[in-house]
Amino acid sequence: MGNSQSGALSKEVLEDLKMHTHYTEEELCKWYESFKKQCPTGKITQTEFEKIYANFFPDSDPKTYARHVFRSFDTNDDGTLDFREYIIALHLTSSGKTSLKLEWAFSLFDVDRNGEVSKNEVLEIVTAIFKMIPSQEQKNLPEDENTPQKRADKLWAYFKSDDKDKIAEGEFIQGILKNDDIMRLIQYDPKKQS
Repeated sequence: MGNSQSGALSKEVLEDLKMHTHYTEEELCKWYESFKKQCPTGKITQTEFEKIYANFFPDSDPKTYARHVFRSFDTNDDGTLDFREYIIALHLTSSGKTSLKLEWAFSLFDVDRNGEVSKNEVLEIVTAIFKMIPSQEQKNLPEDENTPQKRADKLWAYFKSDDKDKIAEGEFIQGILKNDDIMRLIQYDPKKQS
């Protein structure tokens, strides 16, 4: 950390974020000011992250999902997100390129970080996603995906995999790219309500 710029965003981080996201320097600087006010230490804990996430889903329970999202972005495994990790998380989850979103989705579903996704991991993440869907909205889901188990089964069936199989990252990404319906099953987008 620089002495004279202890409260400012370093040029290296700023340039890196401008290159790897679509955000402008002005946006990044504003977000950094806000981030520093909320997180004076320059790090966001999992609990703080869960509280922020809860603001986006006031009618549901996003805590479990937020915990998985946090894990997937805590790239250095230190139990916190710094400003760079936080902005990359925002970018990938809100507006990143499809291929990058899918790489992130794979890391989200790869709960044990072994480089493969199992059906149990799919069920764990789908269950977390379900907790974010308001109960009124859950009533309107198609019959074959109105529970976490049914949705996980439907998703797994797209990969034509046996229950004990594991799916590698490339297969996961290619499978989703080949079928738009899978993308809908691996996320919850409150903007697309029926």
